[in-house]
Amino acid sequence: MLYDTSSATICAQASAPGQGAIAIIRVSGPSTFEIVSKVFKSRKGKRLEDIKGYSLCRGSIYKEDGSVLDDVLVSVFHSPASYTGEDMVEIYCHASAYIVSEALRALVTYGCQCAAPGEFTRRAFVNGKMDLAQAEAVADIIASETASSHKIAIQQLKGGFSSELNQMREQLLHIVSLMELELDFSEEDVEFADRSELRGLLGKTSSHISELISSFKLGNAIKNGVPVAIVGATNTGKSTLLNALLGEDRAIVSSIAGTTRDTIEDTMNIGGILFRFIDTAGIRRTVETIEIAGIERTYYKIKQASVVMLVLDYTRQDDFEESVKNLSVNLGGGDQRIIILLNKIDEKPVIVTSLFEGRDPESITPEENISKVCDIISAIAADNNLSPLAILPISAKKQIGLDELRTVITHSFQSAIPVTESVLVANLRHYTALKEAYDALLKASVALDENSPSDLICQDIREALYAIGTIVGEISTDEVLGNIFSKFCIGK
Repeated sequence: MLYDTSSATICAQASAPGQGAIAIIRVSGPSTFEIVSKVFKSRKGKRLEDIKGYSLCRGSIYKEDGSVLDDVLVSVFHSPASYTGEDMVEIYCHASAYIVSEALRALVTYGCQCAAPGEFTRRAFVNGKMDLAQAEAVADIIASETASSHKIAIQQLKGGFSSELNQMREQLLHIVSLMELELDFSEEDVEFADRSELRGLLGKTSSHISELISSFKLGNAIKNGVPVAIVGATNTGKSTLLNALLGEDRAIVSSIAGTTRDTIEDTMNIGGILFRFIDTAGIRRTVETIEIAGIERTYYKIKQASVVMLVLDYTRQDDFEESVKNLSVNLGGGDQRIIILLNKIDEKPVIVTSLFEGRDPESITPEENISKVCDIISAIAADNNLSPLAILPISAKKQIGLDELRTVITHSFQSAIPVTESVLVANLRHYTALKEAYDALLKASVALDENSPSDLICQDIREALYAIGTIVGEISTDEVLGNIFSKFCIGK
């Protein structure tokens, strides 16, 4: 049974609490105009129900004892042309905590109920103003911290994702209806649904859903912060690098090997994308139990990260091969982006004289030596089947080369974000439902190839339809809706 919106008129503060110039109080429901009229009087004596929709009216709101509380503006929205689909009013008053609380108290006294989290948007969904995927996009827009996460949410709110899903549902529903019609004429052995058409439709739909599933890794990373693991041997400068990128002393820096025992995480907006930097325990051979546990977590973070930054120490070139090999065997696979950093280039270099054909070491410039060392690293990476985005010489301590590092990181993800209206799945609930739909369609395809009875094929397709329907809210329960809208802020 769906949530009943017909009885209660609700109210809540829709603006953020705290000091400010203006606060917004929102009221929605069947008795909106009647209740608000008891606390608000317009300057021209107009009744709220007579005021044109989408217009403002100036007047005063009154306390329960009849005294003036504040001079306000009121915006009026008539059903069904409102956010919730109901009669709705927004009161714009001064953002005094006292004014807001007294206004809400008066509204409740005259019959309003305090709105639950997300209740206005929930009513918009139930009243057909938006589907469930669009309703969830409202919460994502409010929570968006970067341009990229905002772009994903806006596209979903505009209905691009829902449109794709509804088109899939209509095609599948059409052909499954024809197949079920065949069951009514089973004795006549007739065939209403073209099996070749069905096979093509299943393949096309499965392929489309597979693309949406594949987009989740990028979409989820952009929404929640792209995980960037900073890894390497002990004392290569990983914690110093984290502090330099964040602009604060987030991690303890020490010359003692093994100082970082656990992962340290923090986020930063770079180029409109939220990155979640993860400083990990240095990898080395050890017998210390706590440090071993920290290194195991490092391996786990490597597998989970979208970007892995391997930090090498310019003054410890004998460690290069082991560090690169260690990384190559612990990657998570897929489309992980690898960046190799040659750190501490500000310190006294180790001159690789064998690479300069007998030249006088005094004539070799630091830039030449760094370039040769980067060539060595590139060759080691190739030998271990690694294709890094870049091999960058840096000094985390002196903040040399960090701007180029930021550019490399952001460019790799900015280029991955579709510039068109393509959909990126960023919601775990949607991802799970799409997986269920894909598995059901795969079963239907196998059943079709094996000439299974029509009713079994129909059942598999119906399962796919059900899974897709849960995303847009064609199929929903109070439990699911309650879980989704409980995550909204009050007043939205």
